[in-house]
Amino acid sequence: MSAEDPEAPPGPEELVSAVEAVVFAAAEPVQASEIAAALGGLVAEQVEQAIEELGRRLDGNGGGLRLERVAGGWRLATRPEVGVWVRRFFRQRNRTRLSPASLETLAIVAYKQPITAPEIQAIRGVDPSHGIKSLLEKRMIRILGRKKVVGNPLLYGTTKQFLVHFALDRLADLPSLEDFDQFVGALSGGPGALFPDPEAPHPLDDGDGEPLAEASSEEE
Repeated sequence: MSAEDPEAPPGPEELVSAVEAVVFAAAEPVQASEIAAALGGLVAEQVEQAIEELGRRLDGNGGGLRLERVAGGWRLATRPEVGVWVRRFFRQRNRTRLSPASLETLAIVAYKQPITAPEIQAIRGVDPSHGIKSLLEKRMIRILGRKKVVGNPLLYGTTKQFLVHFALDRLADLPSLEDFDQFVGALSGGPGALFPDPEAPHPLDDGDGEPLAEASSEEE
């Protein structure tokens, strides 16, 4: 917005800068329509053009950041080329991953949702209560309601935070259901066991070298 008229919508060059600042400052991915509504006098298409221009600039400047579309919005993310340094930084900060048990439970919920705790237990063969509690606390899953069967057990599904955490735009971006058994096997310590090497790709890696299952609090 111009210094002469702070209420006027920003010009094309100012808009790119404004979009960059908003995406940087936002705690969650932001949509073009949200930015347009906040800046006033703009339509979502104008903001989308500014987002595309910002993406081109970030791609062309050789820096460590890129624009990433997740959960229907946009956020700034680190480039795959610097992923190893980011991982080392967070390991230095003593940030711990979700436990294998919680990851396995999360994978089952992601693929089979909506799903109940007894159904998760039937798949895993162990009581999932602790994993469910941990995932609810981390806002990776949420309660969707109750299943209309005897006992009316709670139904669980993933959250928007799950999409953001795993860099997914939508649930359809998950690996195919045919890969589910291999996916859970890797999480539970089978072939390709979880974290066999600190520098090896995480089994929930998004394919571009970024770790997907970092969590800021330790498992109990």
